[in-house]
Amino acid sequence: MQELIATLHSQTFLSNLSPALLTLIFMVLGGALFATIMAVNALVAIYAERKVSAWMQDRLGPMEVGPRGLLQTLADAVKLLLKEDIVPAAADKRLHWFAPFLVFAAPCAAFAALPYARDFAFANFDIGVFYVASITSLSVIAILVAGWASNNKWALLGGMRAAAQIVSYEIPAGLAILVVVMQVGSLNFNDISLAQDGGIHRWLIWRYFPFNLIAFVIFYLATLAECNRTPFDLPEAESELVAGFHTEYSGFKWSIFFLAEYAEMLIVALVGAALFLGGWSSPIPGFLNTGAWGVLWFGLKGAFLIFTHMWLRWTLPRLRVDQLMHLSWKVLTPFSFACILGVGLWMLA
Repeated sequence: MQELIATLHSQTFLSNLSPALLTLIFMVLGGALFATIMAVNALVAIYAERKVSAWMQDRLGPMEVGPRGLLQTLADAVKLLLKEDIVPAAADKRLHWFAPFLVFAAPCAAFAALPYARDFAFANFDIGVFYVASITSLSVIAILVAGWASNNKWALLGGMRAAAQIVSYEIPAGLAILVVVMQVGSLNFNDISLAQDGGIHRWLIWRYFPFNLIAFVIFYLATLAECNRTPFDLPEAESELVAGFHTEYSGFKWSIFFLAEYAEMLIVALVGAALFLGGWSSPIPGFLNTGAWGVLWFGLKGAFLIFTHMWLRWTLPRLRVDQLMHLSWKVLTPFSFACILGVGLWMLA
């Protein structure tokens, strides 16, 4: 990005602008781009989830608005934008407004660090993995703030559930990521993708069998829990908490929570693809592996993992709170340490 700004600054029509101002302009444009990507991703993913669930349950899904219901999600978005925004009288109004935008900002900022193709990344820096793991953790603060600021017991309990769940599952997810970082010796996403270039047999999910495969399953389950997706959707459990931490939200602010949820699904799917499934590399050695094709392969791998998120939602029942914590602390975390130990000993041997 610095090279691009320097090049633009050397042009005649931009030479009067300072590099700092150009940097600010690019930051604003980049934020707008990522926000647009999140909005479009939510529109597509909601429609896809409705259709996937319909196919699994032998029904049609939305069919009335637009051809095959294609415009139904857009109509829902317009409806949410036009609905009245209600803030409870006893709520902390500033924090009540702040929480949705904080939960929206976290996945939006994470998009910048991902490598979308061999030579295409918005921010190719050496601590990309650490950055994404850190920035996405802000969502737990936003959810807890939303629950507390609503001054509602169901919202508060939902926020506390979410905090306990996300913090608990960040540990096995981080340990599973560490298994990959050990092997590649880098926190740079592009270096990790380059280490897997050369075909499907070089993807990290197959190496040091079965440790990397187990680490991928652990990462997948842990990130599923961090996204509050079924069977880990206890913070939004309508059967006992009305709607959890966003009970008191309506209209546009309510929709932001779901924009962020689908954006988090996309982020964790792309991160999983980058860490274990070759990133932008083609499954066939040397076949359509450069330029826009890298973006296509990366997107297809992410789309497949998102599809499995939807598949599990309409297949598995919700866990109880004790089962949720048992899975994190007594199953996934010990197996994560076992994977680190197994890969470490294998590498030394």
